[in-house]
Order: sequence, then C-alpha cells, then structure tokens
Amino acid sequence: MSGFQKYSELIQLTTNYAKRMAILSNRIFGEVPVPRDVKTMNRVVKRFSVLPGYKDPAIIRYYPRHIETGLLMRSLRDYGLYRDEHADFTEEMRRLRALRGKIKKMNKGGEKKSKSLI
Repeated sequence: MSGFQKYSELIQLTTNYAKRMAILSNRIFGEVPVPRDVKTMNRVVKRFSVLPGYKDPAIIRYYPRHIETGLLMRSLRDYGLYRDEHADFTEEMRRLRALRGKIKKMNKGGEKKSKSLI
C-alpha cells in the first residue's frame, strides 16, 4: 500500500484524528476548513474574493495631501476663518522674544552668528 492511499483511507474514516487531518488539509489547500451551509459559504466566498488591505493599491498608495491642506489652512487663518493655536502661540513667543531683545541675529546664509572665543 502506498503512503497516499493510506492517507486517503485515513481521511475517509470518522475518527477524531481523521476529522482534524481533513480540516488541516483543507486549510493548507485554501478550501473551506469545515463544511458550512449555503448562506455561510456565500459570506466566506465574498470575504475571500475581496482583495486584502495590504495588497489593495487604494490603501497602499494613499497619501494625504499635506501640502495643499496646510496651504489651505494657512489662507483660512489669514482670513480669520480658522484658529491655529500652535501658530498663534509661536507668533506670540516670537513677539515676546523680540520685545525682550532676545532675537538671534542670522547671517546671510541663514546661520546663527557665533561669538568668537579668541
């Protein structure tokens, strides 16, 4: 008797081992592991027919439009239709530093001037 023939006879038995082996082989070969009724089978087929999220190009290539949204919010803020508390806070801190005379001088290249140690 060949190994495959023994295996096919074992699967057809109604022992607990045979049932588990049948479920395992169905899972390996992409079939429904446990037989179900028609309504459940339709639901399973529908779920398996949908492209998974990690392969869906609409999900993979989704990139929010940060630049356009930022420009829109800035223009809305200029019109007074949007309140950006973080930008308000940074402007206020910059204004207060200027009043105290703490603004750091910048070179033409945008680098901070350093004090010479010599």
